[in-house]
Amino acid sequence: MTTAHQWVQVSETDYLAGEAVSDVRHEYLDGYVYAMSGASANHNRIAGNVYRKMGNHLEGKPCQPYTADMKTKVGSKYFYPDVIVDCTPMAGDSVFTQTPVILVEVLSKSTRRIDETTKRVAYLQIPTLEEYVLIEQDFVDIEVVRRRTGWQSEHYFLGDEVRFEAIGLSLPVEDIYDRVQNTDMEEWLQKQAAVR
Repeated sequence: MTTAHQWVQVSETDYLAGEAVSDVRHEYLDGYVYAMSGASANHNRIAGNVYRKMGNHLEGKPCQPYTADMKTKVGSKYFYPDVIVDCTPMAGDSVFTQTPVILVEVLSKSTRRIDETTKRVAYLQIPTLEEYVLIEQDFVDIEVVRRRTGWQSEHYFLGDEVRFEAIGLSLPVEDIYDRVQNTDMEEWLQKQAAVR
């Protein structure tokens, strides 16, 4: 996810201007810019599955999903969540939101620490946020924390349905992991094939 490439402080204005012309995405934390590394095929499959299912569900509704190219601004920080759902109208040229209702991060060895600490602390300060979702890619485990429950962790596994309460959508865990290649999914698919 992020590694420090520059230790010189940069203004928000300069960061946003630079990001508009950069081929590499960068996150911005309190004046410091961090380049983002590329994502694996499994990472993209999970994020794509969630984005597509949410997009289909939200057709014709005021809420809209965004992919990892849309930033979320929290105070003096800018992050690129893997999937965002926002229910407020945004101008066509908007490059960030401050009003998400759902934020989704797909975890990897390189992103886990920041997603579970720095981002979690920042995201839970967003007044509009209802759900923060962390999805493992190397094994099957989806963690959802909700404002309604005081941000208590709930975990979902194969055979469960994840309820995205903020938009009234339930998804089977196996749909979120569709085409993902890891040991949990391989075993699940073998068991399903044996039952048929």
